[in-house]
Amino acid sequence: MKIIIIVAKALNNVIGKDNQLIWRLSADLQLFKSHTTGHHIIMGRKTYESVGKPVPNRTSIVITNNHDFKVPEGHLVVHSLEEAIQFCIGKKLDKVFIIGGAEIYRQALPIADELMVTEVNAMPEGDVFFPEIDQSEWKMVSTTSYLKDEKNEYDFDFVVYKNVRP
Repeated sequence: MKIIIIVAKALNNVIGKDNQLIWRLSADLQLFKSHTTGHHIIMGRKTYESVGKPVPNRTSIVITNNHDFKVPEGHLVVHSLEEAIQFCIGKKLDKVFIIGGAEIYRQALPIADELMVTEVNAMPEGDVFFPEIDQSEWKMVSTTSYLKDEKNEYDFDFVVYKNVRP
């Protein structure tokens, strides 16, 4: 099973502030939708709460320490990243997407096979950061550039990295 991290981050690795996204990038949302639709997505509770409900046409797996936390039928609450991954392996999924937040990204980076990174050409203030990408462990395999326009607040690149660890 391929473990894919998908993230939008600024040049300073900021990914959010006050549990919210900090930019309007319609093209990035379309990329997220096109890659994750029909798949399982793993996220932390705060990320789930920032979205407010399960993302349509995907199965949400929410990681939380709160044993009373509930999600709608068809979605799942687990209590560790390992439990989420084991569930997906048990379902014989071909791939799963890790969609945040920062702590889940930090835990997933050592086991991820691929990174799909929207690299936003901005340096916003924020309180949540994506971990530094170790260039000795990741090889850029594609990049597509998008220009700022009426629906996209900043220029950005959509970059795919493959894990090159032995």
